[in-house]
This record gives sequence, structure tokens and C-alpha cells, in this order.
Amino acid sequence: MSDWIKGRVIAKRRWKEGLYSMQFEAPIADFTAGQFIKVALDIDGDRVGRPYSLVNPPHQRPLEIYFTEIPSGPLTPPLSHLDPGASLWISAKPNGIFTLEGVRPGRELWMLATGTALGVYLSILRTDDPWALFERVILVHGVRQGDDLTYGETLSLIADAQRERFTFIPVVSREAHPAALPGRITDRIVAGDLERRVGAPIDPARSHVMLCGNSEMIKEVKVILETRGLTRHRRQTPGHYTTEHYH
Repeated sequence: MSDWIKGRVIAKRRWKEGLYSMQFEAPIADFTAGQFIKVALDIDGDRVGRPYSLVNPPHQRPLEIYFTEIPSGPLTPPLSHLDPGASLWISAKPNGIFTLEGVRPGRELWMLATGTALGVYLSILRTDDPWALFERVILVHGVRQGDDLTYGETLSLIADAQRERFTFIPVVSREAHPAALPGRITDRIVAGDLERRVGAPIDPARSHVMLCGNSEMIKEVKVILETRGLTRHRRQTPGHYTTEHYH
């Protein structure tokens, strides 16, 4: 059971219909970039909570989450209607192993995200860890439509700070977009487009890959990686790709 503490909404942003980020204050324990918290509301006498990765890096406040409203879901419709000043419940202790803890240094760190999974990488990228461990970081964000590409200002700040060490590749599956590769992330890996764009292979001798987002993407990419000799990273047995299922 989670130990719940009260939080207060500071700000909310509606990126498009059904797509939100929310900032709030709550005295949670220290966390490592890549970890998640649970957010809950009391609905019809029950406390309904779900896990959300933190978008903000550990040294910055307020806390921030990024989420899609699911019309038939029990939590996200009332959550998306909260305004600044509203209260909500937060798990006091962040959890999760989707971090760079124990990851071996390498040449390229590949961060593959679909949808709102982008948020967890924004937390990690705004710490020193990826830049201390890897020569380059490649963030790939797969979405359905062009207006699902969000946090452009944050990505620009990261790019300005890291310059040639950071590459952002958007992938849009359901419409043509001038700045993006077409199709799905899995398709672009199979076709070799991502590696050609970066000018580097995904290879166990030099790469670490982080996977977060759609479960089918994760499942398919894991198969591709393992056929190339990459193994799953665990704290006790360091490997070449990191993933975590908490939904």
C-alpha cells in the first residue's frame, strides 16, 4: 500500500484535446531521474491511483507529470479537470528501476519513447548522468500525429546545452510531417533509418537502449535487440537495454 500525502496543483497545460501536463507541489522523498510516483483522487468513496513518471529532474520543482486522458478511465477525466489550487494524493516515496543506475558507459545512449513516455526521458536528460556515461544521446519520439510532438522548448534547451552530443528524431505514424520520419519506431529500426540518421549502429559493443511507451513497441524492439546480441539490463547483471512495465 502507498503512503499517501497531499499535493496541490500549481499549473496545468492542455497540449491538445486529451493530452495534458500537470505541475504540483508535494513533499515527496528524494528520487532518481527515471522513477515514478502514484497520483490519486478520491472518487465515489474509493482512492483511485495510477503510476506516472516524473518529467522534472530531481533537482527541480514543481513536480510534473505528462498524461493522456482516457475517456473511459476512472482517473484521467477528473484529473484533467483539476485547476490550480486543487488538491490530490501523491505517493510519498517514488519507485522504479527505469534509471541509469548500474548502466555501463558506452558511445551512444538510445532513448526510444512513444506518446507520453517522452516525459521520463526529459527528467533523465536534464541530469548529468547520461552525459557522463555516453558520448552521444539519441532521443526518438514516436507519435501518431504531428501535434502530439510536445515539449519543444525543453528539447531546444537540451539541444542548445549539449549541441552535437544530442540528437532528437521524431517519428510520426499517421500523417506526413516535414521534420519527422514516417511510420512506427519498429519499422524505422528494421529499415535502418534511425541508424543512418545518426550515423551509428545499435550494437552491444557501443550502445545502450532505453525503451518506454507502448507495450507492443517494447515487445517488438526487444526481439530486434536480442537478435543483435543485446541483453536486458538488470542491477545484478548489467546489460544493453533497459525497460520497465508498471502499468
